[in-house]
Amino acid sequence: MDRACTPPPNTFAGLSLVLDRVAERRDDHAWIAAQARSAEARYLLLDAAGDTLLQRDRQALRWLDAAEREQRLGDVSASMLGLIDGRPHFVLALDDSARTSALAISLGAPFASLRHAGLQLPVDEAALFAYAKGLVHWQRETRYCGHCGAPLRLVSAGHRAQCSSAECARMHFPRTDAAIIVIVEHDGACLLGRQAGWPVGRYSTLAGFVEPGEALEDAVRREVAEESGVIVDTVDYHSSQPWPMPASLMVGFTATARSRDIAMRDHELEEARWFTPQQIADGLADGSFLPSPPLSVSYQLLAHWLHRRGGMALDELIAAAGKAAR
Repeated sequence: MDRACTPPPNTFAGLSLVLDRVAERRDDHAWIAAQARSAEARYLLLDAAGDTLLQRDRQALRWLDAAEREQRLGDVSASMLGLIDGRPHFVLALDDSARTSALAISLGAPFASLRHAGLQLPVDEAALFAYAKGLVHWQRETRYCGHCGAPLRLVSAGHRAQCSSAECARMHFPRTDAAIIVIVEHDGACLLGRQAGWPVGRYSTLAGFVEPGEALEDAVRREVAEESGVIVDTVDYHSSQPWPMPASLMVGFTATARSRDIAMRDHELEEARWFTPQQIADGLADGSFLPSPPLSVSYQLLAHWLHRRGGMALDELIAAAGKAAR
């Protein structure tokens, strides 16, 4: 990847710059309990859908303080997210819809999804929300031991689950499903595809899950060939993005095709086609081309490619198209 054109961190990424996950202290029960009782502790509540509370008057997370947690949700187990500037942050998962609704009303704080709030929140809070959502999803989906079927109990401040059977006692860890996403180019044009259910004019980079025993680069070549028939030669890493919807890690690449020959081999895509930078700019201007939402790494892959190959800024093209439409 051309580091001179390095993009800003993807949405939900960069959390390590502000958060200490304190993984080495998750089994220190006394320390975790002390952090949970601290007046500095903050708690993020997630409902059954994985949505969380926002502040009523601005785009920011509505954290509960230690007193609010004790008074309203003292019976709900907390999982530790980590420390920010020495201040402990936790997540609470509550499946009782009547109770979460009543809490939202009493606090005057609406619930919002990660997709809705991801671009509106400060970058660190968006990343914390994504982290909490991914962890809680794993906890909710991993309730029984896959080896013996006995119930699991959460340990390590919510980051591991241990089989309750003394004969088994296996540990289970949060899982992440790796997926590749790639912008393929050939002689000044990029390959984009669209699915039948998308809005008219929307095109995106190609993507797919990594299979067992498969290197990431090989997954790029296989997915592109399966979806479009295009044969990829070189593959280069671009960036990655946590995507807890529900449990993926998107690993972004740029790649070069051997030719522009397209041969659709399955029905996953409705269409795949090549676009030059000027065709994308013209399509944005007349409304015939829609990129992926800015929330996704797909948007960043296209923005990076447009800047590198056409000297164009995707954000500026979209803003100009919006002004012209008004």
